[in-house]
Amino acid sequence: MKSLQHDLEAMAERSRVRRQALQWLLAGGSAALLVSCGGGSNDAASGSAGTSANSSGSGTSTATTGCVANASETNGPYPSDGSNTVNGMVSNVLQQSGVVRSDIRPSFEISSNTAAGVPLTLEITLVNSNNLCAPLSGYAVYLWHCTRDGAYSLYSNGVQNENYLRGVQVSDTSGKVAFTTIFPGCYAGRYPHIHFEVYPSLALATLYTNRVLTSQMALPRETCQTVYATAAGYAQSVNNLAGVTLANDNVFADNTTAQMQQMTAALTGNVDSGFAGTLLVGVPA
Repeated sequence: MKSLQHDLEAMAERSRVRRQALQWLLAGGSAALLVSCGGGSNDAASGSAGTSANSSGSGTSTATTGCVANASETNGPYPSDGSNTVNGMVSNVLQQSGVVRSDIRPSFEISSNTAAGVPLTLEITLVNSNNLCAPLSGYAVYLWHCTRDGAYSLYSNGVQNENYLRGVQVSDTSGKVAFTTIFPGCYAGRYPHIHFEVYPSLALATLYTNRVLTSQMALPRETCQTVYATAAGYAQSVNNLAGVTLANDNVFADNTTAQMQQMTAALTGNVDSGFAGTLLVGVPA
């Protein structure tokens, strides 16, 4: 009888645990799961704005889209990752000493100049889209974008002898990297954006053939309008932005509205003190 009583009590306990688990799920357990995938409450709060999606289709729920691979996009004509040339010579800033840095506003080695513009701090969180959004530690992110005038260092006339607004950072144990830069301008034909490539390690972040993801993040239109209309040096971006949208941009146009929300950096701040942004990037590791 003691054995039977013990078994009955154990069965009752298991039943109670299952009921608690079911109640937890019905009360929002899936949202808590998203927090653990995203790496913290800040990621969860950004929701779709800070989550990346695959260009082949959008998710049906916030929890699902948090774990899909970021959309792959072109690295464009100005990557300096060894994939093209400038004046007949291969351009590869990744092999230059000093490219690993958090503050990418100054040039390094070849110049002492600094790119002017409204300060922008970006935090990117890398997660494994093939493994429940587990943080990807030790991965390298190469990030680059245009100046407030719409020019690209190492390529555009007037800034070919600069290498600012380019840099590499290695993700920490939470999968995070951070960059300090400026708010990029808008040049004719393209919606405001920032390029980035993801590499499996810093040792492999020396040539484009080693990358595991190439993509671009979009910037919120309302923030762009505010910066371009009120900050010094961005005047030509006002008309350029007026002529382009996410829907007619030659890179972003093939993504759905939901996907572009997921690929758009979530920004806070103002023109006087600068802006801070976050983006969650799913990598099919």
